[in-house]
Amino acid sequence: MLPQGFPERMLHLLGEAEFAEFLASYERPRSAGLRLNPRKPLPDGASLPFCEAQVPWEPNGYYVCEGSRPGLHPWHDAGAYYLQEPSAMAPAHLLDAQPGERVLDLCAAPGGKTTQLAAAMQGRGLLVCNEIHPRRAQVLASNVERLGIPNALVLSEHPAKLAQRFPGYFDRILVDAPCSGEGMFRKEEAAVTDWSEATVAMCAARQQEILASAAEMLAPGGRLVYSTCTFSPEENEGVISAFLHAHPAFSVEPVEAPWFSPARPDWISDPAPGLEHAFRLWPHRLRGEGHFAAVLRSHADGARQDVPTERPAQLPAAAADFLRNCTQPLPDGVPVCFGSVCYLAPAETPALSGLRVLRAGLELGELRRDRFSPAHALALWLHTYPQTADFPAGGPEIAAYLRGETLHGTQRGWTLLTAGGLSLGWVRGADGILKNQYPKGLRRLR
Repeated sequence: MLPQGFPERMLHLLGEAEFAEFLASYERPRSAGLRLNPRKPLPDGASLPFCEAQVPWEPNGYYVCEGSRPGLHPWHDAGAYYLQEPSAMAPAHLLDAQPGERVLDLCAAPGGKTTQLAAAMQGRGLLVCNEIHPRRAQVLASNVERLGIPNALVLSEHPAKLAQRFPGYFDRILVDAPCSGEGMFRKEEAAVTDWSEATVAMCAARQQEILASAAEMLAPGGRLVYSTCTFSPEENEGVISAFLHAHPAFSVEPVEAPWFSPARPDWISDPAPGLEHAFRLWPHRLRGEGHFAAVLRSHADGARQDVPTERPAQLPAAAADFLRNCTQPLPDGVPVCFGSVCYLAPAETPALSGLRVLRAGLELGELRRDRFSPAHALALWLHTYPQTADFPAGGPEIAAYLRGETLHGTQRGWTLLTAGGLSLGWVRGADGILKNQYPKGLRRLR
């Protein structure tokens, strides 16, 4: 199960006694978790049958009962929660994003930490989530849509290019850096097969470049959280120490976190002062996989910088007419059109020309020959809250999936379908459930 050479490295780092505990943790079942989405609260009196105890470091996080399948529940497709490994909930929680701030998730796919930051921001402010790999960025955009996040821009750019575009711009930045994945060996088989000491060295070099780009984009006085899901000192303490030596205006902030273990400055040469305030999450010391995090604070002089903002655009008549007839209010924003696709962008949206943009706020729909087709994202935003009951955790039949459903909100032949008060998608005509306008959950179970 563990790649060749890895156990020897861990034995050297931990010593015989703790290494034995570390190995024993791999014999226990892996801890799974989910995080409730405050933007899509469950109907009154409803509960999720597969939730156990709360994750200590995340108020909306819960451990999932062994053997349950929350990914097949209709509320998953409706965006009521996000399936997320418990330890992975720590970095975004530590960033402590606030409503109204400018926040950047620099390495954001698949979207767990992005959607967690969005919950903390309560739909206010600007959330830029970036993923350099286009296919992973598509997954990120899909999860942003599913959880109904109105104030997020999804980009697919190199961090260095963003640093040139947004110097000193963000109040808070999360860098959940791509890494060798040692903490995910039990979850992802590819992490085991791809691991090597050469991969560790390659990741460490790339992480230093990404972190340096992030530092350029952080406003004076801002907070930056660096995290990985690996145990390697080269990618953790080593990266932070090198960064602190090169950026004297930054320091590591102490964090009161009784569940976590201190970082190990003694594992690297020439550790920077304050490195002991970073911390690790060990699978043999808590219910979760391996993680590392450091909370960095900028002490540079000056003020947060601004960049040109996106100019308001006139919504096409067909789109404006459709939205006028919507029964639920939309968030505040600026209408922006990219070609035939219309978005309601956050009020502070920066000019996006020259950037690879996958999503610019809440997608409203697409114009096709002067007709407006509402987006799935719009359905997920326009949800209502009837007092309805619980739903089964999954099943092979559409009838079971749709038990208790309501059809309402018809707009020019389109109808909004809801499950327990949360929107699932727009359908059109009697055979609408068989078309791509409907979410993947129903197509999978039909």
